[in-house]
Amino acid sequence: MDDKRSITAEDLATSREAFSSERANVIAKNAVSSVGLRKAARVPEGVAQNTLQFDIEVTQGERTNQERSGRCWMFASLNTMRFRTIKRYKLKTFELSQTYPLFFDKLEKSNWFFENILDTLDEPLSGRLVAHLLSDPIGDGGQWDMFKSLVKKYGVVPKESMPETACSKNTREMDSYLTRYLRAAAKRLRETAAAGADEDDLLSMKKEMMRDVYTLLTTCLGEPPKSFDVRLRDKDDKVALSGHFTPREFFDKAVGMELDDYVSLISAPTSDKPFGRSFTVSRLGNVVEDGGVRYLNLTPARLKELAVSQLKDGLPVWFGCDVAQSYLRDEGIMDTAALDVDGLLGFPVEGALDKAERLDFGESLMTHAMVLEGVRLDGAGRPALWKVENSWGKDHGRDGFDTLSDAWFDEYVYQVVVDRAYLTDEERAAYGAEPVVLEPWDPMGSLAR
Repeated sequence: MDDKRSITAEDLATSREAFSSERANVIAKNAVSSVGLRKAARVPEGVAQNTLQFDIEVTQGERTNQERSGRCWMFASLNTMRFRTIKRYKLKTFELSQTYPLFFDKLEKSNWFFENILDTLDEPLSGRLVAHLLSDPIGDGGQWDMFKSLVKKYGVVPKESMPETACSKNTREMDSYLTRYLRAAAKRLRETAAAGADEDDLLSMKKEMMRDVYTLLTTCLGEPPKSFDVRLRDKDDKVALSGHFTPREFFDKAVGMELDDYVSLISAPTSDKPFGRSFTVSRLGNVVEDGGVRYLNLTPARLKELAVSQLKDGLPVWFGCDVAQSYLRDEGIMDTAALDVDGLLGFPVEGALDKAERLDFGESLMTHAMVLEGVRLDGAGRPALWKVENSWGKDHGRDGFDTLSDAWFDEYVYQVVVDRAYLTDEERAAYGAEPVVLEPWDPMGSLAR
């Protein structure tokens, strides 16, 4: 046995002695083994800075809840949209259906998957690209550009027009069976192509497969309404909007958001992604005819400036982040100063990698989307603390709200969506320039869930 390559009895004895000789280690062990790492590392002085007091704030309706699904990107998008409806018609609260876009996202992702399978028939099944396509073809997650594509094509409906079902509130079963069907269908397409079928035959097969997908989704989620009646009452119980609408008519009338005006900005400080350049991710999207995603990479400071500008104009801001990092979930606090894991353990863990290194080494990526609805400014007018609307129900955090410190923004916010009007001419030109194409597995291609 090579003692330099194996854990020896001497190694164990040395580590045991080193641990027990430090009083702090023993205290940390007793605390962590009783309540867990984060609770033991909680810093009360840091927590105390996260009060719900803001200089700029928009008022939203009642909290929404994505339940046991990965629809945060949909909830965040719909929360920015329903805000406009609530404000326009002076409603007490209002909610758009999250089941409706879920149905069409699964449908469109299935078609997107089949198109990618047909486009990679010459790729080896064991290769990285096909393995990536098969890994999670219709997962719940997504990004702003993908939601924009859904709304442009299908519109939106009030929640009561397509309410939640058991399968929308808990998508695991539906996703599992649909994924299994899609993988089997991919096998059939590849085998049929290998047997000599032409393109028309394969596309005909795909159409039949898509009818099966529609059947599965309708069974789980119900039939999406083609049109519906609406009667909204304002805070004084007066009828503010009534009529019969298609989903696209309702979006135009009740939301009235110019979707193409809103652009996705990322902040990724890795060496392969220079600031001021536009990017896209190969094979990432849902609606085939609308294309994929596009980002402009800017510094965190610039993302914050743009978010504050939109908030000052009374509009919320969609954003994506790595929510699990430095997060006191029960209290709804995202703050690097509210946790001191490294001080508890006595060596760097959270501080072992910087933001670029976390992206490069697979430690961090965008995992969750929420809405910025307020900001506290310091004496110099710079952001100090952000108010966040989550989609985990009113019992989460503080009445469904979280707070996000400015230092946490620098480290773990990866994406914001703002009106292109706030960009400079140079930034708008950079956004519209031919994008650099990132690999399908690049961390900037991660989906908020």
